[in-house]
Amino acid sequence: MLSNLTPMVKNLLLINIAMYVVTDFLGMSIIKYKLMLHSFHSPDFQPYQLFTHMFLHGGFAHLFFNMLGLFFLGPLLERIWGASRFLVFYMVCGIGAAVLYASISYFQGALNPMLGASGAIYGLLMAIGMLFPNTEFMLLFPPIPLKAKYLAIGLGLIALFSGLTNAPGDNVAHFAHLGGMLFAFILLKIWQRKRGSFY
Repeated sequence: MLSNLTPMVKNLLLINIAMYVVTDFLGMSIIKYKLMLHSFHSPDFQPYQLFTHMFLHGGFAHLFFNMLGLFFLGPLLERIWGASRFLVFYMVCGIGAAVLYASISYFQGALNPMLGASGAIYGLLMAIGMLFPNTEFMLLFPPIPLKAKYLAIGLGLIALFSGLTNAPGDNVAHFAHLGGMLFAFILLKIWQRKRGSFY
């Protein structure tokens, strides 16, 4: 299966794993704190965090499931777009996720920092759902097949509901997930209008 990896997906996997090793295994927590996304009204906020947050993770499980998503979703998109366009899409989704999350956190007065590639991964899922809606994925829990369009819609609705209800103890950045999907949708629509350069 590793032989099916495309170059940019492989590089992104390696960068994320390397950052996890540096910040968690080697105990460089100060680097993680400086690079994770802080709220716009936090004194620790820096503009570069809109970019750097997506290469950090809160633990091994967080890293594993995000990289699993990148591993399965990324190569299909990179093969049809090429490495450069795929990287642009991935970054736009990740930065868009950060912008939406930080903006909502600002108006809510929240100070919780955010990190992880989830926004970008949700963007990839949105792209698969829009471009290959009838592609079936085998879910882990429960182990049933589900078409990409229904998976994208379902996870989007769950993120929206969870973000609005804001349950106590829920530390998942649901609006970052929505941000990744929203910016994926917008960018795909822009590219579709420029059909000559879409694929």
